[in-house]
Formats: sequence, C-alpha cells, structure tokens
Amino acid sequence: MSGMSSLTKLISTLARVSDTKLVLLNHSNVQIISSAKMSQYPKYFIDPTFRNDELNAMYETGEVKEKALVPCRAALTEHTSSEFYSSFTRKFINHVMRKGNKQLAREIVEKAFEVIKKTQIQKFHSLPPEKKVDFAIRDPHELFHQAIINVKPIMVLTPIKRGGVRYQVPVPVDDVQATILAYKWFIEASKDKERTVRFYNKLAKEIMDAANNTGRVVKKKLDLHKQCEANRAYAHYRWN
Repeated sequence: MSGMSSLTKLISTLARVSDTKLVLLNHSNVQIISSAKMSQYPKYFIDPTFRNDELNAMYETGEVKEKALVPCRAALTEHTSSEFYSSFTRKFINHVMRKGNKQLAREIVEKAFEVIKKTQIQKFHSLPPEKKVDFAIRDPHELFHQAIINVKPIMVLTPIKRGGVRYQVPVPVDDVQATILAYKWFIEASKDKERTVRFYNKLAKEIMDAANNTGRVVKKKLDLHKQCEANRAYAHYRWN
C-alpha cells in the first residue's frame, strides 16, 4: 500500500511539472492521456502575422477583419517584417549555432551572404559589356533557397533488422527531414577545409555551387540516391 501511494505521488509530481495528464491503471502500468506544452498564453490566442506579404494577402481576402479583435501572441525577437527575412535562413542559423551562441552563428551566416554578394559583383564587372546584359546579380537569400532545393534528398537509407541481418532500406523522406539533412550537409562540407580558409568563405562557395546544381553537397545527395537505387531490392522490408 505504501508503494502504491509513493507511485501516485510521483505521478502527480510529474503531471504538475510537465503539464501531462497521467492515469494509473495498476501498479506497473501508467497511461498518458494527453500532453501539452506550457505557455503563458491561453489556447485561443493566435500566432502573430509579421510578414508584409501575408498581411497584404489578409487585407485582400478580408481575413484581417476577422482577426482584428482576436488576441494575439507576442512575436519572437527574430521575427521581422524586413524583406531580407527568410525562414530558411533563420532555421539554418539555429543549426550553425553552437553552445547557444546565436549572435556568432548569425554573424557567420551574414558574412557568408556578404561574400556571395561580393563574388557576384566582381564576376559582373569582369564580364565583357555584351555579356553583362544577361548576367543577373541575385539576392544571397534567393541563392541559398535555391541551393537548399537542389540539395534536399528524395529518399534516404534507414537500417531495418530482418532475420538477424540489418539491411539498409530506402524510404521516402518528408520535406522537413530533407531540409534538415541539407543544412547538415552544408555545415559538414564547410567544416571540411584547410585551416587557413574561414568557415564563412567555404560556406559561401558551397552555397553558390549548390545553387548552380554542382559542388560537393549536391554530389552527396546524388550518391545517396544511387545507394537507394542500389538497395531497391530491400524496399519491401518497410512493410514486412
């Protein structure tokens, strides 16, 4: 009986700390009914809209009248209505960040974009006059977005054990996981460099190569697709 009471106290403490509802079925079985993240805002508060294009679309559709009097959560410090804001860039900065030093990660990515811009301008001025008409200096954020699209894999290999043997089975990957893999490959390729080369210079080169569908990161994606094609005979292990 004392063991039962101590287990009940432990469950109530966990539920109070993690905001999770637990139901005790017996001495050794606990069922999780629901789990909710703690927030200072009630559930009826909506997410903020801070992008200018989204605001203009709300005005055109008349949705702004419906949300005018609805309580809204506060925008994050990294949310801005600037035309240079990009969700791809913001998430990539979080992946570059180490030990919580986000300011350093943001400076590294911004320096890489600065190198991309300078490289495009130098290339533009080095072209003859007749070829400058066809050359367009693109925004580094657009180049990075295009590079992510070119690098994202369609399928990946996952280990599945069948009959005591572990097979590398090709499985399709969702868009979120594919983007995370692209971020990881860019960081790994930028770290594989000489000691005299700065990280942001190597990162800028990899982004420009990937935007043109060339470079080491794109080759890594193609090699992964070749491995998936070579292991296509194990694809049925996904369902067995």
